[in-house]
Amino acid sequence: MARTVADFGLTCGTLPTGTHNAITDVPGVRVGHCTLRDGDINTGVTAVLPHGGNLFRKKVTAASHVINGFGKTIGLMQVQELGTIET
Repeated sequence: MARTVADFGLTCGTLPTGTHNAITDVPGVRVGHCTLRDGDINTGVTAVLPHGGNLFRKKVTAASHVINGFGKTIGLMQVQELGTIET
């Protein structure tokens, strides 16, 4: 069974964890995911909707971190220059 940071008596940040210890514990946040598997093809996408409003009018703060350098990113330039994301 996978263990979490909390299993070791540690906490991250200053806010308490939610009921499910998940991003969807934050009011208004919605998450969707789709995985496609067909032979040698394995791909997927995850969408995080931070609020139910218009993301073009009410932008949200964003940040990024590339771990292995092989990821393909879209919109990263806007995040780096403006600190917001809208798509």
